[in-house]
Amino acid sequence: MFTALYGSYALSLLAVLMGVAAVLAFVLPKLAWRRRSTRTLARFWLRAVGLHVHVSGLDSLPAESCVVVANHSSYLDGVLLKAMLPPRFGFVVKREAASTPVLGLLLRRIGAEFVDRHSARGRQRAARQVMKRAAEGHALVFFPEGTFDAQPGLKRFKIGAFVAATRGNAPVVPTVIHGARRALPGEAKVPRPGRLHVEVLQPIGGHGESPEALRDASRAMILARLDEPDLGPVPARAAEVA
Repeated sequence: MFTALYGSYALSLLAVLMGVAAVLAFVLPKLAWRRRSTRTLARFWLRAVGLHVHVSGLDSLPAESCVVVANHSSYLDGVLLKAMLPPRFGFVVKREAASTPVLGLLLRRIGAEFVDRHSARGRQRAARQVMKRAAEGHALVFFPEGTFDAQPGLKRFKIGAFVAATRGNAPVVPTVIHGARRALPGEAKVPRPGRLHVEVLQPIGGHGESPEALRDASRAMILARLDEPDLGPVPARAAEVA
């Protein structure tokens, strides 16, 4: 009974706050204001549903352009990083999210970049756009695994985030999300109250390293801090784009 009531409360509140965030994102004239309001509402929802988040390492974030890469294990991951990272960060998300009612509008208005994972031409076009943003000095967030499922573990990383970083001469900031899989597993509909931890690690790169070297180093750093198994080798094909 409690689980059903809590689930109804958590999802209803999420729907209401997402609607409010979309309205604010539609009417606020400045991107910085839209990102800040969405961040505030994301933080409020996490606290309201009993998800207590500890963040460490925020002082490691460079003040200039950078690329954050994080493990991906739950639908909570995007909400967590939106709530905990500075508002200046834009997110790189799958193209399908753009057509989702309300969410698609919100993501577009807060400056998300959309990547088509199913079309080679679409991936190349999206990669060029993301690399342009990085070269212009934008701070970006990627989930380089590209997707998640119920199986615990760190999947192989696609190369797109690291190509964007090298083209923009921006450091990569590996980031570890702890506890999101337990709080909202892939097959679950509602979160479980509990504690989460976002761990921002030391930046790497920004000095001419290859995308492959940045990918390998970032993945190794995240895997070393993540209490989950390694689900596969780093891919050798540099043509893959997140």
